[in-house]
Amino acid sequence: MSGSVHPTRLEVVEVCAGAGGQSLGLERAGFSHRLAVELDPQAAATLRHNIRRYVDNPEKVVREGDVADPQVLEPAGHEGIDLLAGGVPCPPFSIAGKQLGANDERDLFAWSVELCGRMRPKALLLENVRGLSGNRFSAYRQHVLDRLRDLGYIGEWRLLHAADFGVSQLRPRFVLVALQAEYAEYFRWPEPLTEAPPTVGELLRDLMGSNGWEPSEVDAWVNKANDIAPTIVGGSKKHGGADLGPTRAKRAWAELGVDAMGVADEAPPTGWTVPAGKPGPKLTTAMVARIQGWTGEFSDWEFLGRKTSVYRQIGNAFPPPVAKALGDSIREALLKSGPRRELIEEVNAVHDPVYAILRGSVQPLTLEQISKRLSAGGVRIEFPELERRIVNLSRDFEISTVERSTGSLAFTLGEFKAFVGQETHVRHELFASNRSRIS
Repeated sequence: MSGSVHPTRLEVVEVCAGAGGQSLGLERAGFSHRLAVELDPQAAATLRHNIRRYVDNPEKVVREGDVADPQVLEPAGHEGIDLLAGGVPCPPFSIAGKQLGANDERDLFAWSVELCGRMRPKALLLENVRGLSGNRFSAYRQHVLDRLRDLGYIGEWRLLHAADFGVSQLRPRFVLVALQAEYAEYFRWPEPLTEAPPTVGELLRDLMGSNGWEPSEVDAWVNKANDIAPTIVGGSKKHGGADLGPTRAKRAWAELGVDAMGVADEAPPTGWTVPAGKPGPKLTTAMVARIQGWTGEFSDWEFLGRKTSVYRQIGNAFPPPVAKALGDSIREALLKSGPRRELIEEVNAVHDPVYAILRGSVQPLTLEQISKRLSAGGVRIEFPELERRIVNLSRDFEISTVERSTGSLAFTLGEFKAFVGQETHVRHELFASNRSRIS
């Protein structure tokens, strides 16, 4: 893409691009797409349809297929790109799922980090669900930072809230930004806006009244919809049709006067009244898109496909305003704008001290030995918690054990289980058998 006015355009390769939320935000921040890869045909069609305004050859720029297939994305053709970005699949880390992490065939986070090593971009941007920030994945995060450091990058994790960037939605996203050392010292996370986003009612007043619903009824609904929305849930192809989320989310929607049991084809017509037992009208996909951030400068985006597909495209997207804010910060770093900063804290960040100790040991360690080394570093973790952390480690890493003469077990940290491009990885078989249900 190359539509925004910037004196210096930078280039991006985007993986798992979806229907274009991150794509549009990065375009507005001054990044031109050299390539955008997406697995879902309908999302790829939406992206291709919209970027016609920005590129001369959308068929070439938008590539449809498995991004890990070298026939779809050949890293050698994009070495030295300014930015590698992506919204890799969320189910491996979602609290609503099984949190399989490295054992989930949809996990492309570790693969994307390795892709960074092969393509050598100046910067990397990956976003995912809040679940990745939890204790379950502390070792996974530590491994990512360590691997990036091995590759010559300085990485930082940050939990960002969409509402801080003008999006009328409670949508936390866990973001990784990594830059080559010469640019990292110029990077600063985007600052939250000082003004709160509009409420759902304020944001959707015109759309809710666009089909003839009486103004007094619209006003009453706006007054009830007096807060930002809960997280829009796009769901996956493994589950049913479009609705606005699990039970807890549906209750939050009901408090706002929204029937979250589905998505409407149109806004309420003239004479429409709230059905008995319902909290209010359903939202249309156009309304959901606005809540997801396709409003203002981002409003000229058309979604292709049937209603359920369109809803999933919107719900699974990265809000464009958040993507733009991140793109602006990364752009400034790559152009070395502004003052430099100290990086000591980020370089030495430790997400999982147990993982760090096992990784740095050439000998198997018992829980008591691990505990002593932690204490020496000023960290105290009780044995039950240590055992739990070892169990979590074993979910994403090979852990070998030996029994000492005292009867205690000693642990050695082995290979990372995640798919990083191995030809023999089980991911290939699982992906092939489940491809029609992966989103």
